[in-house]
Amino acid sequence: MSGPILDLAQSPGSAVDPAGLSGYGPDHPPRMGFFTDTSVCIGCKACEVACKEWNHVPEDGLNFTGMSYDNTGGLGADTWRHVAFIEQRQPLGRPGPEPGPGHQATDAGPGDLRWLMASDVCKHCTHAACLDVCPTGSLFRTEFGTVVVQEDICNGCGYCIPACPYGVIDQRKEDGRAWKCTLCYDRLGVGMEPACAKACPTDSIQFGPLDELRERAARRLDQMHRAGISDARLYGHDPGDGVGGDGAFFLLLDEPEVYGLPPDPVVTTVDLPAMWRHAGLAAAALLAATAAAFLGKRP
Repeated sequence: MSGPILDLAQSPGSAVDPAGLSGYGPDHPPRMGFFTDTSVCIGCKACEVACKEWNHVPEDGLNFTGMSYDNTGGLGADTWRHVAFIEQRQPLGRPGPEPGPGHQATDAGPGDLRWLMASDVCKHCTHAACLDVCPTGSLFRTEFGTVVVQEDICNGCGYCIPACPYGVIDQRKEDGRAWKCTLCYDRLGVGMEPACAKACPTDSIQFGPLDELRERAARRLDQMHRAGISDARLYGHDPGDGVGGDGAFFLLLDEPEVYGLPPDPVVTTVDLPAMWRHAGLAAAALLAATAAAFLGKRP
């Protein structure tokens, strides 16, 4: 395994230091991450282009999906940043849909639409299941707390694909290896911000120490609520959630499902420590029974 299998029960509701738990010393850099404020995303896709250019990510087909202006459809081996365009019918000038069944307003006119735009990316989970299942060490935790794939070590086993609770990591069809966002690890090492954040013209994608980003996001959420936008919410910021909090989290203007995000993600390897313990006990019991049977047959 490329890193320790972290037991969520060991740190319920508390922030942990993933880099420290992965063996980095006390002087390692602070955990870095993304805060994406979708309320100011204009859907320009500059982040998608910058990501591809810097990381030499191949083009992903440029297909017409018929889903608004979204020509990529989702994250994948050749799409490390995905800008979603979500159309909702509701009266103009309202901050969000009414709660409850049938909240899509029926009094909206033909042109009364709002677009929810959001740039999605790998979440760089605190408890990363992809790390737990990688048999070659291709996936590793950096000193910045991020999760990176070393494609030259990846053997294409694909174990990490179903392990990710967000469906982020993917295999490239041409060679079978796994690929995803690295949070521009090469740029972080020389004090530069990731290419997507650098290219974002509205500061929708904000980069920095994760603790500072969480404080900034809390202030922004309070500002939105005071402005009457009650549907605004943070997603992936809570260290007490099912993945121990994300290194890339979001301010959303609707339910996570609207953006194609799981409402309650849980690290898929959460039961592995208990499973290994039970397997060890079962193996010990089997060995003891075999030894007793063998000894019992001796004259």
